[in-house]
Amino acid sequence: MSAETAGRKIVVGVDGSPGALRAVRWAARAAVRRKADLHLVAAVLWAEERLPGLPAIGRDRTGDVLKKLAEAALDTADAVATVAAPEVTTVRREIVGFPAAVLRKEAEGAELLVVGDRGRGRLASLIAGSVAVAVVAHAPCPVVVVRGEIDQKKGDDTEPVDGPVVVGIDGTPRSEAALKFAFEEASARQAPLVAVHTWSDALNDPYLAPMIDWDVVETEEELQLAERLAGWGEKYPDVPVERLVTRGRAASVLLDRSKGAQLVVVGSRGHGEFAGLLLDSVSNALIHGASCPVAIVRNTEES
Repeated sequence: MSAETAGRKIVVGVDGSPGALRAVRWAARAAVRRKADLHLVAAVLWAEERLPGLPAIGRDRTGDVLKKLAEAALDTADAVATVAAPEVTTVRREIVGFPAAVLRKEAEGAELLVVGDRGRGRLASLIAGSVAVAVVAHAPCPVVVVRGEIDQKKGDDTEPVDGPVVVGIDGTPRSEAALKFAFEEASARQAPLVAVHTWSDALNDPYLAPMIDWDVVETEEELQLAERLAGWGEKYPDVPVERLVTRGRAASVLLDRSKGAQLVVVGSRGHGEFAGLLLDSVSNALIHGASCPVAIVRNTEES
């Protein structure tokens, strides 16, 4: 820990898989931008003594193998982080426990918790989809699920460096946390921001549809987005903002906008198309199908 990064940390899950190493690269760069230490965390289902809910493998050969795998995964992750961001300061953490619980605990007080989109390592599949969803649902800080295309020749991620940051806005004050995070990221990356607000013209009662002036509805939706963005331009004058108000499903619109984006940001609490994000199709679509990393930001005032 340096004087510059004292008290600031970014936590990333490590399990030795390609997905985890991509997350490590992303997290290392983020740590440098945010002037934070990078905590490399490997969860191991092994203990000297039997713990409730864990296998009774104790000091036998299986336990030794798991411990060595964790150490090897941390060694590799440390090396990958240093190559991705030579200035980063790393802290290694090997912890006994279930992956989701370990990561949530380690993320207390963190700037970010970063995981990959899938895990295929020989440890506990630390960043498998179900674990990522569990982490996102209860993490005490913003969570980034690292997705994107792989350069098959280099075996590396091809994270865009010149695309926009995209943020989904539901038109309520609960979008503020996601907006703040998105503006911070766009400013740090010197990137433009695309603010996306979707609305649907689908009605349960087809008899009402002809009675609604959809042009008026669209104007009202545009006003909602303008209200949510009010004041942010003054706080971040260096961030160009594009407003996008469109009819459609939030998941489809955000998936399309994730192509070429550096990051997609959404809130974990909200109404409208983003309601119940962590349990509905929007979250699943983004975590499992986005073309770039996805940041999910909880409204801490409602936690």
